[in-house]
Parts: sequence; structure tokens; C-alpha cells
Amino acid sequence: QGERHATPWQGAATIADGLRVPAAIGDFLILDALRQSHGTAIAVSDDEMLRYAAMMGRLTGIFPAPEGAACLAAQVALLEQGWMGADEEVVRFNTGSGLKYAHLRCG
Repeated sequence: QGERHATPWQGAATIADGLRVPAAIGDFLILDALRQSHGTAIAVSDDEMLRYAAMMGRLTGIFPAPEGAACLAAQVALLEQGWMGADEEVVRFNTGSGLKYAHLRCG
């Protein structure tokens, strides 16, 4: 849309504490990087974050926070939508431990 700053999300709601911010401090840096790289951004649901967190745990032994699982969920969605190819190199990050969110997995 060409805006310099992202529109604040009023009443932002998600299980991922690290993603629940009305406005990112460096939003203009993120938007600049997206424009310069001809990239895109995507939203994923809380259910997707939990599903991919469980998958990461089963396949890798990593117990990610939902924020980290969001990266995998987004990658899968972008692959399915044709935004990226299966042969591309990707760096995913996990900024926290799933132990902080054990209550979401244990009922």
C-alpha cells in the first residue's frame, strides 16, 4: 500500500505474547525490507501456531514458543501459495521456549 508505517492493530489478540503488539517499534524497517526484497508478509492463526509447534517438537525435539512456530506455519503457507520454491534457503527463528506456553498444550 506504500505506507511508511504499519497501521496499528487495535485490540490485537493472539496466544503468542511476542506477536501481540499494537504497533512494531521498527515497523518502517520491516516495511522497507519487504519492499526492497519484493517480499511479502502473511498472518497465521493461533491454531496453526499450536499445530506447527507440536510438529516441530515431534520432528526435531525443539519445543518452540508459538512465535517460532508461526515462522514454520508461514513458510508452509507461502510454499503452498507459490510465493517461494521448495529449493529456497530459509532461516526460521524461535525467540522463546514452549515451556512458557505449556498451559496451552496441557489443557
